[in-house]
Amino acid sequence: MAGEFTLRPSVSGLPAYVPGASGDNPSIYKLSSNEVPSPPAPAVIAAISDVAADANRYPEMYGDTLCHTLAKRLRLSEGNLIIGNGSVSLLELILRAAVTTGDEVVYSWRSFEAYPILVQVTGATSVQVPNTPAGGHDFEAMARAITERTKVVMVCTPNNPTSQAATHSQVEAFLDRVPSNVLVLLDEAYVHFDRTDEKVDSLALLGGGKARGNLIVLRTFSKAYGMAGLRVGYAMGPSGLMSQLRSASTPFGVNAVAGRAALAALESADYTDEVVEAVIAERTRVTTELRAQGWDVGEPQGNFYWLPIGERSQAYASEALANGFTARPFPEGVRVTIGKPEANDLALTLAAKWARDLGLTPARAH
Repeated sequence: MAGEFTLRPSVSGLPAYVPGASGDNPSIYKLSSNEVPSPPAPAVIAAISDVAADANRYPEMYGDTLCHTLAKRLRLSEGNLIIGNGSVSLLELILRAAVTTGDEVVYSWRSFEAYPILVQVTGATSVQVPNTPAGGHDFEAMARAITERTKVVMVCTPNNPTSQAATHSQVEAFLDRVPSNVLVLLDEAYVHFDRTDEKVDSLALLGGGKARGNLIVLRTFSKAYGMAGLRVGYAMGPSGLMSQLRSASTPFGVNAVAGRAALAALESADYTDEVVEAVIAERTRVTTELRAQGWDVGEPQGNFYWLPIGERSQAYASEALANGFTARPFPEGVRVTIGKPEANDLALTLAAKWARDLGLTPARAH
């Protein structure tokens, strides 16, 4: 008797990844997906146009030119790098290669929404360690959560969606406690926006006298470079691991347009710096006002901030949409991206209303 094919239980029971709302009206400001409000650098746009005529040709199988350029800029060996269709695809590749049914993957929660989905696809088990009250990683609790079944630990800093960042000493001390047979993935999607006094120096953690054979660092062109629609990311780690992962990766994983655009983005460092500094300046303005309204936003280090309003987050997001912008609700709170000043002003107006309704105490000016 004919019937419908059934996928593995770990796949058929997956929760859906929910992207940030875009709004039906093009005049709605999108502050729900952590995109930068500026377009890519002019050189990136030109590169996209230039390469279109060669769309009948395959790109480089492993993005060797981009790997070479990144390695030179990062002062790494090309063998320490692989590129992929966004850092999330590289995360998927690594998890597929590293874990299987019966294994455990430890990470702070709440964090990047794709983590539990990608872990479940492998058949492994997520071990979610609650964030600190401030929204950061509880490294002590994460270290205690590692067992003989743990194969991978994921650290997202700055953390999405809470926007809190770990310090270098925190991460280094934590790495010292992780067994060498447990892989640590350091997700640095928002590293360009991090202005922590003791910012994590992931390149130092990868090399030098305390080089670790169980650390992989993930980065992306989606955020600071304004290339979210093109999907380019890269991973840095020990050459042996990178070689094996490259062999297991999808051939031609980065298309020719995205690869050429990423090269142009690297050549447009001044433009990227201007975009990042503009976002940080707005972040400072917005978070200063939020604190004055009575919100405890900590020290956001991503291009977004977090309002810990719990189950009321969906109501907040609905009201945001009615007021001209989108926000991203989670069960524990709402994440709002730093956008254009006029969009941020709309978000501040709504935040002020909610602060009054919640009875928050405005901070006194110093």
